[in-house]
Amino acid sequence: MVENIQLSKRLKAIATYLDKTTLFADIGSDHAYLPCYVCTKYPNVRAIAGEVSKGPLARAKETVQAYQLADRIDVRLGNGLEVIDQNDHIDTITIAGMGGSLIANILTEGKDKLTNVRRLITQPNNNGYAVRSFLARNHYFITDELIIEENDHIYEIIVSEYSADDLFTALTEEEEKNWLFGPKLMKEKSTVFIKKWQAEHDKIDYVIKQMKQAQVQDEDKIAKWQTQQQWIKEVLS
Repeated sequence: MVENIQLSKRLKAIATYLDKTTLFADIGSDHAYLPCYVCTKYPNVRAIAGEVSKGPLARAKETVQAYQLADRIDVRLGNGLEVIDQNDHIDTITIAGMGGSLIANILTEGKDKLTNVRRLITQPNNNGYAVRSFLARNHYFITDELIIEENDHIYEIIVSEYSADDLFTALTEEEEKNWLFGPKLMKEKSTVFIKKWQAEHDKIDYVIKQMKQAQVQDEDKIAKWQTQQQWIKEVLS
């Protein structure tokens, strides 16, 4: 039955990081495809599918009912982590298909809901820096990262685990590079990673040229872009 659920490449990749007995919350669940896929594959998994508006909520409920999983997947209406209650005993949260800044904001605003959450699986469409920054500052260390290409789009998946230790002490250049490129991805330097950052380098090059042509130049911003461009050159070399 799981074969009937048409899951994207990136969501299938996310599913591999979910334990076979997990209770997870999928925030912004997009028809509840991921919860249905995982619950169909693993009989001991239970899930909460969170949606912020009534239209997507109704579609998620339809999917859950179609796969006869209403006893294991609870579809809830709410903004971000509002759909989670402490009594749910959620151990994992997945947030995919959003901008990195939005994901970081959702986690920041719902920090009180993370008390028992040991694993965060995030897939920012952009600005992975914002997500990694939140993780480092809030006792989550990155255990795995994956970068994939699907339908001409490049996606990063960031998997992190909670640690009681204080993982962040000071913002160093090395830390900033880790947040920007991803510590695991930067070491592996896959072909997709190189493709992404070569494109980013070219974008920054264009931005800098445009800024230098302005009548009033923002020297600080230009310097920041130039620093990031230099980091990219170093990582790609």
